[in-house]
Order: sequence, then structure tokens, then C-alpha cells
Amino acid sequence: MQGKQTIALIRVYYEFNQLKLLYRQGWLKRGISTDHCESVADHTLGVAVLTMLIADQYFPGLDMLKVIRLAMIHDFGEIYAGDITPADDIDAEQKSSLEHEAVQSIFAKLSNGSKYLALWQEYEAAQTLEARLVRQVDRLEMGLQASIYSRLGLSDPGEFLDSAWKAQHEPEFKSILEELIKTIDFS
Repeated sequence: MQGKQTIALIRVYYEFNQLKLLYRQGWLKRGISTDHCESVADHTLGVAVLTMLIADQYFPGLDMLKVIRLAMIHDFGEIYAGDITPADDIDAEQKSSLEHEAVQSIFAKLSNGSKYLALWQEYEAAQTLEARLVRQVDRLEMGLQASIYSRLGLSDPGEFLDSAWKAQHEPEFKSILEELIKTIDFS
């Protein structure tokens, strides 16, 4: 879009589209080839669908529109910051700053962008039950994806399941992970 003028909605869509091209770095670092590696957009869709299903089943009193919106924008900071993993030499404060700059830049283009920026900040700060649940589902989805790679013989799911487990605070999520672990052949 360099040098081209268009409406803000199209510019934001083009920026979001970068997440379709950004592979999840944790999987690449564990030897998953780009032929099999999910993109950040793949992950975001997984989080949104899983969040919707879990919220409907276990937390019907939540604001479903807010839950879905949080899930859909939770990775927008990665559009420009990239998919930063714990193995990268970037501390949490720097990661947060990079992602905040990215999200602020993206949503500033929209007349109602402050609404989306506030939602993203709510997710980051885990200020509400909706945000805390989406944060847990973000990690739960990673555990589920690890089990898929394990079933394909591409990766050991252990460290990802451990990480997913540590992020869970709701008994419903721990129960889902316990059921998932029963289905995995660790031999």
C-alpha cells in the first residue's frame, strides 16, 4: 500500500492480513516446517472458535460479543511486533510496548479505533472476566494445537501442554486439558 490512498478499513484489513503470513514462531523453533506450521491468523481463528464454544457451554452469562471481539483482536500487536516467544531475548515490558505501538498505529486509522484499542488493552491487562477467559483460551488453544502436531508425529507436546496448564485458572479449562492429555500417546 506504499504511496496508495484508500479508506481506513481497507488499510486495516491489509495490515491484519499480515497475520495470515506470519508463522507461529514457537512451532518453527521446535522443527515444525512451514508446510505444517499454523499462522498467527490460524491461531486467532482457533482461539475465537474455542472461546465461543467454551463461553457458551461454561460461562453463558458473559458478554459474548465482547468475548469474540477480544479473541479476534488479541494478536493484533503481532502485526508489526512479530510473534515474540519466551525463547526470544525480549523482556515482557519491551514486548508489551512493541505490541501496544503496533495496535495503536493500526486502530488510530479508524474513526472508532479507540474502542478497539481499549478492548485490546483490556485483554492485555486481563481487566475483566471476559479478558481473563480469552487469555486462558489463548494458551488452551496452543495445547490443543500441540496435540495435533503430536498426532501427526511432528512434535512432542509436553512443554506446550505444561505451559497451557500453568495458564489455566478456571476448573473448566483444567478439565478440558486433563481430557486432552488422556488422548495423547506420549510413547
